[in-house]
Amino acid sequence: MEQSNGPIQQPLRVASADPGFIPGLTGTVAPPKDAPQDAVTEDAVTEDVTAVDEPAEVDAAPEDDAAPEDDDAPEPAAPADGPVFEAADRRGRIVADAEGVRLSYDEEACEFRWDEIAAVESEKGRFGKKFTVTVHTPDRRWYPIEIVAPDRGGIAGWETELDAVLDAYFDEAS
Repeated sequence: MEQSNGPIQQPLRVASADPGFIPGLTGTVAPPKDAPQDAVTEDAVTEDVTAVDEPAEVDAAPEDDAAPEDDDAPEPAAPADGPVFEAADRRGRIVADAEGVRLSYDEEACEFRWDEIAAVESEKGRFGKKFTVTVHTPDRRWYPIEIVAPDRGGIAGWETELDAVLDAYFDEAS
């Protein structure tokens, strides 16, 4: 008869072995096998092939360089009369204007209206060219973003521009 000297340890289910272990992670859902597939007709395929095989006629007249206007495209917002702060580097971007503060870093972005902001904090790095802006919300969350300035003198300019925007808009919303 065998006896165990210690507790029985069950194998661990970890995310590296089983991605389904991560809460909230959903996989791709395959359609049921008996569901009808969207089939492409052979006529449509041959039409596409013949359209590609035929050479297109080239007009001698140059086309208009202006892109056609899309009626569904949103129109850009009119520029605000007050100050605007904008700072960007190769990965991040900060924009503060009459609408609020917008932060974006790589693919991620967030936007705060002035009534959603409890405080805005800026800090320049002691060494180097890093400028950090942190947006604090009333629910005790904070959203920092770090921008690398082209030179140390650029940080001083950014601080004065940000202060002007905060003086103009943030005090009004409080």
